[in-house]
Amino acid sequence: MANIRKTITSSIIGGAAAIAAIAALTLPGPATRADAAVVVIPAPEINVPRTGGTQVAVLAGGCFWGMEAVFQHVDGVQSVVSGYAGGSAADANYRDVSAERTGHAEAIRIVYDPTEVSYGHLLRIFFAVAHDPTQVNRQGPDVGPSYRSAIFPQNAQQRQVAQRYIAQLNGTGRFPRTIATRIESGRFYEAEEEHQNFMNRNPRHPYILAHDVEKVRDFRRAFPNDWRATPAS
Repeated sequence: MANIRKTITSSIIGGAAAIAAIAALTLPGPATRADAAVVVIPAPEINVPRTGGTQVAVLAGGCFWGMEAVFQHVDGVQSVVSGYAGGSAADANYRDVSAERTGHAEAIRIVYDPTEVSYGHLLRIFFAVAHDPTQVNRQGPDVGPSYRSAIFPQNAQQRQVAQRYIAQLNGTGRFPRTIATRIESGRFYEAEEEHQNFMNRNPRHPYILAHDVEKVRDFRRAFPNDWRATPAS
């Protein structure tokens, strides 16, 4: 099932009938979705200071469509961009990254107002609802290193907060397995235009219906005080 999303995406060119046929044959409906669930976890013990001006977070947690959709609804987030992190500029494109030969991770770049939402709170949402941080090189039906769970700190403070939070969460016993999230370095490269704002532009896409709609609902239920109805661009 590693290439389900790629198959469906390429089928968009063939029209809605092709998409519906693939969905009916290969994708579970929302009622059977088991690749993500809310995990109740504590806030991080340390955090990045809430300074003036915007800050940036880069997070990888499987398919960037769902990650983007969740964080677009976080109050205090100004923009979310899908892209590729951890590899080089030369092959930072969907075809090569999907072939698992570039070293990139599908990731999102979040620009946020730290006076409204902290870096630590973004990590709390990341671990609690945006993806399953215990899965190694996969998320749900998507398999391969490009779907790994990873954090790309933008400075030393973010790195320290991320490292301490992973250790803290592993000590809580809230997850069934050890957290697999990696702390990595590397630049972020923006993905192709068709992958930006994907859920809002393609709300009936079968992959979105099967794997991402419930993630957004879970976020709204678990973090009602952080919910913004109008998604960030």
